[in-house]
Amino acid sequence: MKAFCRDCFWQGEQAVRRCPICASPRVVAHEDLASLAIAHMDCDAFYASVEKRDRPELRDQAVIVGGGKRGVVTTCCYIARIKGVRSAMPMFKALKLCPEAVVIKPDFSKYRAESKRILGMAGDLTPLIQNLSLDEAWLDLAGTERLHKAPPAVTLAKLQARIEAETGLTVSIGLSANKFLAKIASDLDKPRGFSVIGGAEAQAFLAPRPVGILPGVGPAMVASLERAGYRTVGDLARADIKALAERFGSHGLRLSRLSHGEDHRPVNPREERKGISAETTFNEDLSDLSDLEDVLAELSEKVARHARADGLAGRVVTLKLRTTDFRILTRRRTIPVPTQTAKTLFAVGRELLAAEATGRPYRLIGIGMAELAPAGAVEDDFFAGDERRALAGEKTLDAIRARFGAGAVTSGRIFRKNARNDTD
Repeated sequence: MKAFCRDCFWQGEQAVRRCPICASPRVVAHEDLASLAIAHMDCDAFYASVEKRDRPELRDQAVIVGGGKRGVVTTCCYIARIKGVRSAMPMFKALKLCPEAVVIKPDFSKYRAESKRILGMAGDLTPLIQNLSLDEAWLDLAGTERLHKAPPAVTLAKLQARIEAETGLTVSIGLSANKFLAKIASDLDKPRGFSVIGGAEAQAFLAPRPVGILPGVGPAMVASLERAGYRTVGDLARADIKALAERFGSHGLRLSRLSHGEDHRPVNPREERKGISAETTFNEDLSDLSDLEDVLAELSEKVARHARADGLAGRVVTLKLRTTDFRILTRRRTIPVPTQTAKTLFAVGRELLAAEATGRPYRLIGIGMAELAPAGAVEDDFFAGDERRALAGEKTLDAIRARFGAGAVTSGRIFRKNARNDTD
């Protein structure tokens, strides 16, 4: 098979402009179609698409999902993207670019439910699924031809059609020889796209593209690479591997491999979750330490509840702050034993915050935990002393909330903060 139709699933050995069976122009053709099995599935403008599906009157309108005027864009629909709106953009900038947009507060419980439905459909095809987030995942369909009576490419196209029919949402598929190339491919033809990058063409495809396309290469790394003379992926591919290693260490070796289209990572369903976090953007900038601590306490409880619900504990506490000029500050501290209590999260976060709250105003604060491990795996160290007592108390609060509702009980600090807000 070198071509297939995404509408009637016809398969053929020659590329054609239209399907010979149903005349659809949605024909995918590639020399390697029959042998490729690693895919990246990416939901199209996921949160915004869920909101548009649930509110049909918004179908032809620009939709931004995110915070208020002082928040940032979580995601937006393609109509808003045409106007220049992008994820993580400050809301005031987004609304300048697209003042007619409808702004909707995120409903993550709804998005998680839809993500579970979509991933459940993918799970019917292969157990080798590695989630990256609620709206994207890698799939490995190698060896499934006999089970599904079709090559992986056709099976994936049928999955696309099923998701759209059953959920009203669309996904784009990237198919390639490895995870890195599959993820790049999935972004080439959105929405409802299906793109293929073969291993043989990968290096030529990557060569003219900026180094920022490579995973793990953020703005700071882009600047470092450009200062060293590496502006495109092709520059890295032509570079002496020894020189890259001497300048950038093991990261340089990794960049060299990626620049040649090489990625030997397997699709790993058990790959560890990187962290749990929560953050909030203030309606007005906060600079007072006590005010910042009030918000930090509430976020710490939220993160700890999620950790306990997921049976996870974190060995690293992370603090995030955003300044009024939108710079992000992150601070982290490794603690002696992993924790899943708000008490420890708040205590460590409070110390990190004290060093930064010197009168400077901030527009956002966040707290999180990283280097996660199953809570049971560290039980011998975890259940000791103050930590054990704190966990027992917080689990009791979890049980009360589960029975009487999330607002049935709260900490004294959060209660006092909310009481102050009610009287303002």
